[in-house]
Amino acid sequence: MNRKLIRPDLTELKDHRHPTVTTPKHFQKRRGIAPDQTNAECNYYLKQMANHTPMVIVLKDGDQIRGTIEWYDRSALKVHRSDAPNILLMKDTVKYMYKEDDDHYREEDESGNV
Repeated sequence: MNRKLIRPDLTELKDHRHPTVTTPKHFQKRRGIAPDQTNAECNYYLKQMANHTPMVIVLKDGDQIRGTIEWYDRSALKVHRSDAPNILLMKDTVKYMYKEDDDHYREEDESGNV
């Protein structure tokens, strides 16, 4: 006994498909998800490390650390100080930092003489 395989005619199915959408909105690519980080902080640290820029790092408790940034990672900075031992600072203790060259501008701002 021979059995015959019955296949449906696919041309009939092609006619019943939904028409393709050709609107310009359909062809626009979707924007990707925004990155978590812009890498601006990393680029800033790399630039200061490469130039050995003297920095002033102000901590949340008001202390100032003066030195050059030796290396950094996600949660810490290592600061090389010439007059004291090197120090490892956790980033969450840092309030802000600036270049030591800008120090005289900050003193003028605080005294009111611009």
